[in-house]
Amino acid sequence: MDVIYIPNLLKVKDKTKEIHFEEFIPGLDTLTPIRGKLRVRHGGNFLEVAVVAETIMTLTCDRCLKQYNHRLTLNTSELIWLDKNASTPQSYPQEREISWDDLSESLSPDGEFDLQNWLYEQLSLNLPLRRLCSNNCEQPVTSASQAESNVDSRWAALESLKQQLSQ
Repeated sequence: MDVIYIPNLLKVKDKTKEIHFEEFIPGLDTLTPIRGKLRVRHGGNFLEVAVVAETIMTLTCDRCLKQYNHRLTLNTSELIWLDKNASTPQSYPQEREISWDDLSESLSPDGEFDLQNWLYEQLSLNLPLRRLCSNNCEQPVTSASQAESNVDSRWAALESLKQQLSQ
């Protein structure tokens, strides 16, 4: 996926570039290529970016640690402000108050927009926070004694340490 030089968007029809893609993104482990359509429109002092995409990823269940396939779909849009001062590096103190205006993305109007990086960020944000292989997923049970005490094998070392400290 190419980087878009922002001033070139002013020269295309309707100041809009539409890209159909089917590719893998480095750093994002997917089973299938990411397929979709991305649209970037120059709105004068902002870029309007919209994407519809999907892929399949292998995730690990947080509860039973089994791997499962998850269909990751993305249908989102974002406004990115164009600001001449956006390319100027700023040094901020470790603690400072911020306003709502500081919480927006901005690029230089003479700069570039990295489509692949933006798509990577959007897909990463769309990953499920709680990864469960199914709605009725249960904790793993490795032996009858653990089934009675209902202790997950991953916590066995902590359980034995607790027993040693209580003696």
